[in-house]
Amino acid sequence: MTPRKKRLTLILGGLAILGVATALVLNAFQKNLVFFFTPSQIVAKEAPLDRTFRLGGLVEKGSVTRDGVMVNFVVTDTFRKVSVRYQGILPDLFKEGKGVVAQGKLGPDGVFVAQEVLAKHDENYMPPEAAEALKRAAQANARIEAGQAKEMK
Repeated sequence: MTPRKKRLTLILGGLAILGVATALVLNAFQKNLVFFFTPSQIVAKEAPLDRTFRLGGLVEKGSVTRDGVMVNFVVTDTFRKVSVRYQGILPDLFKEGKGVVAQGKLGPDGVFVAQEVLAKHDENYMPPEAAEALKRAAQANARIEAGQAKEMK
């Protein structure tokens, strides 16, 4: 084998190893991505059924029910609602009417089964995703109300 062919073989081998390593890293990265969805997006069926994702919004007042360590509650973006089931101990700051982000999967019955629940950690904090979802829901509510006002005229 000539020195030129040896260099070419080494370069091609190095590129092949680099390509395989890149594919493995991207595959691992894709599996660990956790997307955020609002209740409106879940109701619109934009959320995946077989993947873990995050749901954020406000805990609807009067929706929290407890049965031992099983907790059911409703998350809303003030426009749409999604029922959530969680088995475990909730964070101390979990309260009705406050911001929450739950991570889990959407069940076939439309109930979000949370594996982890995160609550806000101070009086002024709200998860940025939840704040954005509430802002978009308020805009959607305003558009609907404006459309209804036009129909009434």
